[in-house]
Amino acid sequence: MDDKAAARAAVREFLSTRRDRVTPTDVGLPATGSRRRVKGLRREEVALLAEVSPEYYIRLERGSAANPSPSVIAAIATVLRLDDDERSHLGHLFAALAPAAGRRRRSAVKDTVTPGIRVLLESLDHLPAVLFNSRLDVLAVNDLGRALYATMLAPERPANAARFMFLHEDVAREMFPLWEHIADDTVAVLRSEAGRHPDDPGLVALVGQLSTRSQEFRTRWAANDVKTHKAGAKVFRHPLLGQLTLPFENLAVSTAGDQVLTVFTPQPGSAEHDAISLLASWNATPTTTADTGTINPEVGKQPNRDVSTSEKQR
Repeated sequence: MDDKAAARAAVREFLSTRRDRVTPTDVGLPATGSRRRVKGLRREEVALLAEVSPEYYIRLERGSAANPSPSVIAAIATVLRLDDDERSHLGHLFAALAPAAGRRRRSAVKDTVTPGIRVLLESLDHLPAVLFNSRLDVLAVNDLGRALYATMLAPERPANAARFMFLHEDVAREMFPLWEHIADDTVAVLRSEAGRHPDDPGLVALVGQLSTRSQEFRTRWAANDVKTHKAGAKVFRHPLLGQLTLPFENLAVSTAGDQVLTVFTPQPGSAEHDAISLLASWNATPTTTADTGTINPEVGKQPNRDVSTSEKQR
């Protein structure tokens, strides 16, 4: 499949899956007939509500309508109840279909770590921090981040969050008790990045590998859900700390938005903050730099025991 055919397929699959989520009653249309052949809205119904001709909408969904206007895209997004991430993704998909898209040279996904980010990582000696690129490769990590993610960053596993989630699923499910939720978010982030960087060979190869080897990934990829990096909370089951929930902030650290620094930010005085302080004391002697390429496999290895509630709260 060439680039243009792939771009058309991306538009078609995304819009058809979004139509499937919206019923006629959701948008004030009568649910006439008992033998509808689609789960949600028909193409003609989307066209009616978006105030475009059915023929035009069909061409648009097939990816054969060049340069739809922003107002048309906005109208369709409103009918299909797209959230902000989905609206942005739809815009990227249509941009890839523009006649000049094939001639534009997109900026490469940035994999180098700037000296300033290295200094920032090294200065965060009390908060775990991990730097990801848009493919979810781990580019750099501070000492606490390495200790928190010691299971994922084991030398026998690739330093990529998506590969860990789906190619080492049993271990990932042990590390992340809410694996299903994190797996959904992981694929949705990759789907969003595929819209922004459709010609990134590394991302294409990653999606191909995961699609071939993981049914869990294939199912989620086919859903066409998208999500950008946002703040939130993540539940860990750590060999030293037991189970804990850590809030985090995601900070874009490159102008292209293709590097994200995840910093875990437990509130001072909380049990989670005390747990991270305990992890820091166990990991007090740094033996590596912040580069993932120099990870010492012994870092973070301690006797496998849970931290009791009373110990966490001391």
